[in-house]
Amino acid sequence: MAEPMGFFTDTTVCIGCKACEVACKQWNELPATNGGRNTLSGDSYDNTRHLDRTHWRHVKFVEQFNTDRSQQNWLLMSDVCKHCVQAACLEVCPTGAIIRTEFDTVVIQSDVCNGCRDCIAACPFDVIGIDEASNTAAKCTLCYDRMQNSMTPACAQACPTASIQFGTIADLRKRADARVEQLHGQGKPEAYIYGKEDMLGGLNSFFLLTDRPEVYGLPAHPRLASINSVPSWLFSGASALIAAVLGVIGFRKARMDALARDGRPVDEA
Repeated sequence: MAEPMGFFTDTTVCIGCKACEVACKQWNELPATNGGRNTLSGDSYDNTRHLDRTHWRHVKFVEQFNTDRSQQNWLLMSDVCKHCVQAACLEVCPTGAIIRTEFDTVVIQSDVCNGCRDCIAACPFDVIGIDEASNTAAKCTLCYDRMQNSMTPACAQACPTASIQFGTIADLRKRADARVEQLHGQGKPEAYIYGKEDMLGGLNSFFLLTDRPEVYGLPAHPRLASINSVPSWLFSGASALIAAVLGVIGFRKARMDALARDGRPVDEA
């Protein structure tokens, strides 16, 4: 088995060029727009809004102002599937469509997916969407096909500032720690790594941030909620059992009512 591979995204050098988004769409043959919409969202310069079935990379623009709005600051971040070591989407998939590859990444096999949407509800990062044409779940594969041929994922290959770095998790962790130490030495103590091993066993796509996770639209403490860990078929089975019990109760009541109308003893029911 190959070494675990992934992304380290240094948000401090992202310039918001969206080259990663374009490269991802081109390589994976994703449509340019989602449902024909191609307008600004009204939220800064963000026109792709969020990760979904057609956007496997999403460059976030977070505009900040000081108290009197006299100064402006930008936080930029190229978001993507986190390829969690403890992947909720994989755990709840009832068909085995979601697999962990030899690179320790998480991939959805569209030909096995039944479109149940369990993975969408389970993902704490809201990265999975449904391809309406095929009714199957879709998300970043970390360019599994390229990795199989010893190629760098398209987004990392296209990034002009090395904000998106690809490699083995062990090497990326070292690079990330060194970068944080460098920024601390430059008087930026707010820099830290989001997605270390204490978060869902570690994120194979992790980030260097300089503000609270919520500011970037990320959960501070993503968890595998217990309800997310229970496959939907269990709920369906329980619902069917409850319906059957209610049906029996209803039948017995109807029979007792009929006996009472006929003047016969109710215990004959």
